[in-house]
Amino acid sequence: MSELVDTSNWPLPPQGVRFVTPPRLRRALSRHSLGNACFPIALGFYPEAAGHGMQRVQPEDDLLIYCKAGQGWLETADGRFEVVGGDLLVLPRGQAHAYGAAAGRPWTIYWVHCAGDLVGEFLRPLGQGVRRIGVQPRLLSEFDALLGVRRQGLSLPHFVHAAHQLQSLLTALAIAPLRGRQRSGRLLDVEAVQALLRAHLHETLNLDELAAAFNLSRFHFAKTYRDLTGQAPIEAFIQMKMAHACRLLDESQLEVRQIAEQLGYADPYYFSRLFRRVVGLAPSHYRALHRG
Repeated sequence: MSELVDTSNWPLPPQGVRFVTPPRLRRALSRHSLGNACFPIALGFYPEAAGHGMQRVQPEDDLLIYCKAGQGWLETADGRFEVVGGDLLVLPRGQAHAYGAAAGRPWTIYWVHCAGDLVGEFLRPLGQGVRRIGVQPRLLSEFDALLGVRRQGLSLPHFVHAAHQLQSLLTALAIAPLRGRQRSGRLLDVEAVQALLRAHLHETLNLDELAAAFNLSRFHFAKTYRDLTGQAPIEAFIQMKMAHACRLLDESQLEVRQIAEQLGYADPYYFSRLFRRVVGLAPSHYRALHRG
């Protein structure tokens, strides 16, 4: 592991933060069974970072940048991309890139350089480049909490805890809703799609109805939703229904037939087959197991 971390030398204002994990602690984390999977080697917060920019030709670590506000840009082998508030930049080791704040309205960013034996596994669900997730207060709080490690002293237990905070942040990002832009310029808000699905758990919805609700063709709606979530929209709907079925089996005295009806399934046998496929148990066995 290199002793140096390739961070920018952007001049910090009073409210800015830049912290590099000392080499001794990095070596200790890399050997620690509870810390070596994924840990921060440098992290910071740059508010309204006028003049900030960086070019990394062959980076030796993985880097995340979360834009809280303002604007910036990213250049990779895939081209040049605009960055705005709510965008996450995922920049893997070994892949050249450059980035910087926009001149007129410079970005405010959180950033963290990561290392560890499993860092690639944590980052793989995030993809690469710009991920549009929107400004999410929970994620801002998680970045702030991670930055708190610099106030705890240079003890290994605190940095093991920081490693787990980073891992929690990464897994939260992996399930964060996305916003994907259509060729027409419209946005598909995955969170809005999922809210619509939750509102219709007691009914049936087909792909044509979902696509029409967002003024998209069946093909483009299904493709975009799958690209953004890794899951077909109808499959997501079924999984939501089965999660609600689990709750009804746990908390109510309703018969399986009645639960099927509440979730819009006229055929209880078809419902039971879906439940077994998603949950791994028949509804009656699930109830018996959880009440035993």
